[in-house]
Amino acid sequence: MPDKKHDGSKEAKLADYPKGFDMLQNPLLNKGTAFTQKERDLLCLQGLLPPRVLTMEDQIARILESIRRKPTNLGKYITLNALHDRNRALFYRVLRDHLEEMMPIVYTPTVGQACQEFSHIFRKARGVYIGPEHKGRMAEVLRNWPHKDIRVIVVTDGERILGLGDLGVDGMGIPIGKLSLYIACAGIHPSQCLPVTIDAGTNNEKLLEDPMYLGTKAHRIRDERYDEIIEEFVAAVGEVFDHTLIQFEDFGNRNAFRLLEKYRNRVCCFNDDIQGTAAVAVAGLLSSLRMTGAKLKDQKVLFLGAGEAGTGIGDLIVSAMVSEGMDEKEAREHCWFVDSRGLVVKSRTDLACHKTPYAQECQYVEDFASAVELFKPTAIIGVSGQARTFTRPILEAMAAYNERPVVFALSNPTAKAECTAEEAYAWTGGRAIFASGSPFAPVTFEGKTFVPGQGNNVYIFPGIGLGVVACEARHVTDEMFLASAKMLAQMASDGDYAVGRLYPPLTEILKISTAIAVEVAEICYRRGLAQKSRPGDLRGHIESLVYKPEYLDFESVE
Repeated sequence: MPDKKHDGSKEAKLADYPKGFDMLQNPLLNKGTAFTQKERDLLCLQGLLPPRVLTMEDQIARILESIRRKPTNLGKYITLNALHDRNRALFYRVLRDHLEEMMPIVYTPTVGQACQEFSHIFRKARGVYIGPEHKGRMAEVLRNWPHKDIRVIVVTDGERILGLGDLGVDGMGIPIGKLSLYIACAGIHPSQCLPVTIDAGTNNEKLLEDPMYLGTKAHRIRDERYDEIIEEFVAAVGEVFDHTLIQFEDFGNRNAFRLLEKYRNRVCCFNDDIQGTAAVAVAGLLSSLRMTGAKLKDQKVLFLGAGEAGTGIGDLIVSAMVSEGMDEKEAREHCWFVDSRGLVVKSRTDLACHKTPYAQECQYVEDFASAVELFKPTAIIGVSGQARTFTRPILEAMAAYNERPVVFALSNPTAKAECTAEEAYAWTGGRAIFASGSPFAPVTFEGKTFVPGQGNNVYIFPGIGLGVVACEARHVTDEMFLASAKMLAQMASDGDYAVGRLYPPLTEILKISTAIAVEVAEICYRRGLAQKSRPGDLRGHIESLVYKPEYLDFESVE
């Protein structure tokens, strides 16, 4: 359970809590202007706050007014961060109750700019930074964190932040943002979440020359020195915390695949860029089939980009096809990839190991448009980080080959999307089934309004985390991600499809995360991966774990 002295557990006594100004500095307990007059007496707060007592609803209205008055999204991001640092319950209540408005601020696309500006807008420490200087004492460093019951860690080394590249320690905005969504969208308790950044240096010369940069001003560590840092970090997590899920986030291709393979059967971990992105994309593909009545076995998918996200999606599509009876080799022949050097084919000698399973026995072409013409795909999926690469001729060709072409422009942030929603609908005559990684506004084309689906990993990873925490899973498996994708696809409604949306609205995210958590826990119990005894009412147990961003009534504390 979370630490009672920090989160207001029922076991705590009034004497356990800080008093006076110390209470106002504790973001997990602080209620600000919502402390009642009696609470102000009990907690020595009289005179330290303005006299009027506000309800949480009053405070929410004031915060929303403040945020909406900010002229830029970065300004809104800073305002929300400041709220998080002083009043955790109010922050998560605002985020939870206004998720569709706030998520683009706390995560994509604004988090990309926030990472680029991280060293310049830094206000207050959040999370743990680990570097080579901590070698031999990483467990000691982790013990410096005030909360001891950590259940979810999101860790990055900052090498591949969204589609922005190497941002070094400025990438800390990503673990912070992801964990905010774990809390708001699945109810993991704030005191059980820990953002971590591995400072292995940066090869971003602009950062190295920036006098404000807060990371180590050195080029990236490679070879065995890097592996030793990661190894000690993973071991230290196991030593300091019990039953902790590690989510690898935004590592470069050279490390992401091999670290996942190295640790996935040793500790409880996953890579969201590889597996989470795969699940949300496959959910979108399955939803498109429900929309059109087509069969998975008949789909031909062409990827622009063959990195973590692309091959992760390909692997899960293959798993989905195999689950429906297709041979694995045949299933891989339904997935073609174009990387920065052209079509991935067997005759190429420059392929990284994660691409070779998808090398096709066919002629080589060097650009995506030629690959579209050669393969005539039913779906194109962009995970390249290259903006506007789904050109008008490509989308018109997709519309010529398919009655309802599937177009997923998944690169983040918005400026990196392979095409806009408006382009996808306009250049296919309004027939595209479109999804993107970052949000796009509704589009009206020839009198019909389309609501683009956002293939955001937030539909998947919070539910995975909640399921893992609920049963104290030993490992996270690909089966869990496929089950999550199928569950998410099932939760899209006919009303969603009517406006072209492949995913249910974000207003249903807690319901979605709970359903996915039940699926994950069921798999854990079925496969012998759970370390916690199965409760009689699994769904009820999971729902009981969900953190509710509400204030503690100190008047009722003895």
